[in-house]
Amino acid sequence: MRIKFIGQKGIPVTFGGVEYHVDRLAVALASRGHIVDVYVRSWYTPKTLKRHQGVRLIHVPTIRTKHLDAAVHSLFSTLHALFSRGAVIHFHAIGPALFSFIPRLFGKKTVVTIHRLDWATEKWGRAARAVLKLGEAMATRIPRRTIVVSLELKRHVAERHGRDAVHISHGIELPDIVPPGTIRKKFNLDGGDYVLFMGRLSPEKRVDWVIRGFQSLRGPGIENLKLVIAGGTSATDAYVSRLREEASDDRRIVFTGYVTGIEKAELLSNARVFVMPSSLEGYPIALLEGKSYGRCCLVSDIPPHGEAVEDGRDGRLFDRNRFDAFVTALQELIDHPETASAVGQRARRTMEGQPGWDAVAEQTEAVYAGL
Repeated sequence: MRIKFIGQKGIPVTFGGVEYHVDRLAVALASRGHIVDVYVRSWYTPKTLKRHQGVRLIHVPTIRTKHLDAAVHSLFSTLHALFSRGAVIHFHAIGPALFSFIPRLFGKKTVVTIHRLDWATEKWGRAARAVLKLGEAMATRIPRRTIVVSLELKRHVAERHGRDAVHISHGIELPDIVPPGTIRKKFNLDGGDYVLFMGRLSPEKRVDWVIRGFQSLRGPGIENLKLVIAGGTSATDAYVSRLREEASDDRRIVFTGYVTGIEKAELLSNARVFVMPSSLEGYPIALLEGKSYGRCCLVSDIPPHGEAVEDGRDGRLFDRNRFDAFVTALQELIDHPETASAVGQRARRTMEGQPGWDAVAEQTEAVYAGL
């Protein structure tokens, strides 16, 4: 098959859940003999990079602003893709799905994957949210098939739009646990001496809760415990500035920026607790990675987190509406490291035998074949 992915910032992935999903899926499909093109933005993927593990990278122009970047790039990518005969055109995310009507008008095989309800994020104003809601509606009505990454999104599509979406989640590959090396030299982290947040620094992730919750901790040894915030802006510069200002007087708080490769592996391998108090998620890859590395993950009880975590067994859930519940749960895990360790070990065991990206590619192949 000829497969074209539209909507992602680019690959190889450096940050972003959609980008991680597309990277792994595209590579898996290419390894199965398909011709896979991924449209990329040159500010994310270097212009000199034309191929990635058997996947062709197609650079098209964009306008890098908060409101135009994804829209302009998705439009130009869609117009380019029209000239490929027999291709499956696969859009990722509800914003890019706005343009899915164009290939359908030309009789192209069109698929959309909904990764989360982007219109619900606080970084968008009223007009942008209205456009994104239109994108969601089109993502469920225009393409030949709609894929969702979580059961909660499948339920939402059925209840809101009366459509039956195909549920295909992320793949999981159990990683090796690695000792601290690079993070010791770069961030002065020895392992087991920090709480970890990893993801975009945007309001729905509630990184401000993470900072205030960490600063609320009390007890022996707290002065030596650190908080590592691994992530960067996502058109949320003002929010990131506020976070840095909140943390400016606390030398225990480390902002690493986005991390990849060995730095990311070491941070996930050696955190005492992984936290994600989000108010909104699709089905977060970072949480699945935290579990796969054997970390005790403390997360809000939003439905997508409930799909991934059984409270008290392979993670901890807290009331999504209560900051005090987050602080109390975090304090308990810090006070009882043996409990956190046992939960983390069970979390890693639950990830053994989970479907990998080749299985995800096979399920996606079946959707394409059904067109």
